[in-house]
Amino acid sequence: MKRHGKGYNNALAKVDRGTRYQLEEGLKLVQETKRAKFDETVELAVRLGVDPKQADQNIRGTVALPHGMGKTVRVVAFAKGDKVKEAEDAGADFVGSDELIKKITEGWLDFDNAVATPDMMGAVGRIGKILGPRGLMPNPKTGTVTMDIAKAVKEIKAGKLEFRVDKAGIVHIPVGKASFGMDKLVENARAVLTAILRAKPASAKGNYVQGVTVSTTMGPGIKIDVNQIRAMAA
Repeated sequence: MKRHGKGYNNALAKVDRGTRYQLEEGLKLVQETKRAKFDETVELAVRLGVDPKQADQNIRGTVALPHGMGKTVRVVAFAKGDKVKEAEDAGADFVGSDELIKKITEGWLDFDNAVATPDMMGAVGRIGKILGPRGLMPNPKTGTVTMDIAKAVKEIKAGKLEFRVDKAGIVHIPVGKASFGMDKLVENARAVLTAILRAKPASAKGNYVQGVTVSTTMGPGIKIDVNQIRAMAA
């Protein structure tokens, strides 16, 4: 049986496991239960009533966090010609084509997001087995394969995140840092939940949102009242 340390148990003692907190209450409690010396990430785990094995229920999308993630996001842009300068001017950290693909093939993965122009996707596809499992593969559905590569880079730098349901039907997504303060965390969390609610497929039956938990990197999970979240859909 897994044993937790004294710090975790002290944080857990502040949480009523039988209570489903309002979102604002939960985020306030998250800040009270943070315990690491570093600035912990605050994450939502949203359990959905979908079957990810069904193509139309394999939920994915993007959301722009109003207050960003509180960290520097390193962006790779696969581009050539005039698009190289556009990506660089927009703030891309690494820009290139074949030489960049070769570097990744050799094991380099020192970046957080990737974008590409459509004409580069044939070449980028060669490293799909490397990028895909890490959630780094550019995709037109999330706006990361586009001719307007400058816009894509700027949006990611400003706090745009991609979310995707996992095999268990859960979406895990960060909503900021513990140091953000209540207002910023609440606005970011509401933006994320709204995006997930809007992604509900027509084929999903019953309750779409079945559970919501918020936690910090090192802290205990705090359950949120799903009725409040479901009401947001209206």
